[in-house]
Amino acid sequence: MNDIQKQKTSIGGLIKANIRSYSMFLMLVLIMVVFAVLTRGTNLNSRNFTNIFIQYSYVLILAVGMVQVIIIGGIDLSVGSVCAFVGAISAMLYNTGMGMIPTVIISLLVGVAIGAFQGLWIAGLQIPAFIVTLGGMLLFRGLTYIVTNISPISLKDEGFKQMASGYFPNLYAGSIDMTPLIIGLIIVVVFVITELISRRNKRRNNFEIIPAPLFAVKLIFISILIMALCQRFATYRGLPVVVAVLGITVFAFNYMMKNTVLGRYIYAVGGNARSAKLSGINSEMISFTVYCIMGGLTGLAAVVSTGYMNSALPQAGNMFEMDAIAACYIGGVSASGGIGTVVGVIVGGLVMAAINNGMSLMNLGAHWQYVVKAVILLLAVFYDVYTRRKSGLG
Repeated sequence: MNDIQKQKTSIGGLIKANIRSYSMFLMLVLIMVVFAVLTRGTNLNSRNFTNIFIQYSYVLILAVGMVQVIIIGGIDLSVGSVCAFVGAISAMLYNTGMGMIPTVIISLLVGVAIGAFQGLWIAGLQIPAFIVTLGGMLLFRGLTYIVTNISPISLKDEGFKQMASGYFPNLYAGSIDMTPLIIGLIIVVVFVITELISRRNKRRNNFEIIPAPLFAVKLIFISILIMALCQRFATYRGLPVVVAVLGITVFAFNYMMKNTVLGRYIYAVGGNARSAKLSGINSEMISFTVYCIMGGLTGLAAVVSTGYMNSALPQAGNMFEMDAIAACYIGGVSASGGIGTVVGVIVGGLVMAAINNGMSLMNLGAHWQYVVKAVILLLAVFYDVYTRRKSGLG
């Protein structure tokens, strides 16, 4: 009886400790089910799933960087304008005859340079991030208008577009593209092995681990989700290039945040910058590094968004920063800093994407989408404040 009670307590404690993560996934599933009823299943077909990832990929890439910025207690209001500016630069470079790879590399470097410029003001001169990035939003929007002469820059061919809306070649000549399924299977195997190794290491170091049955359910559930998503891609046109780019980005920064010294320092600075500094952590350098990362990811998002539109528009990037910030807060990032995960903000971004997509399928105007996103954002921040107060953290 004591063992059963102990197991129930451990499961209850696990759910309570990870309520943010569970609530995000439940919200996403609920939204998909509701819109499946309202759109008669249109939102669940393979083409629509693929379109969601292609259309919102650059927002998800921005959210991967924004989560790090918010964790350290910062903000970046300039990412939309920087996207427009770097997108214009990338289009101009590509039109000179420069190949796609050099264009992407230079775009990333320009983004990092912009991030470093803003990071120097924030970390070096201790000027509030809100003011610096607000100035950056105005500065780079103005520079975009100057560079483009307030006219769209058309791309010389379809090569640039391939990164945003192209697909990997089919490995099997049939109605189903095997590439996503093979990649999905590899991801599942790597995921299961990684989780087993992590569980073994936690047990070896006497860390608390979840009960074996619940651990098995977790592995099975996530593996099914991965394969189900890959099946959606396989039955339409295959694996989009931008999904692979997004997947690599998410994997790299999720690993960095969870398993590296830099990741631990970012959480430490976000939790309490003064204590982190007293512990020997260079808080200013960590903040500077985070803004450089944000700049680099903004450069990547700029290339993707420019390729998706197949031109560099002076007004590009409008509201990108709001979508990225909303994805973070909906994805469980604390408004007070110190709490958040890369996977969480991806789920948060998909929640926003599912809402926008579902409402578009129902032919509801953009004004209703703004209203719904505003309500969800307010509820997400309220939930964060409420849970922190209840746990005595706020």
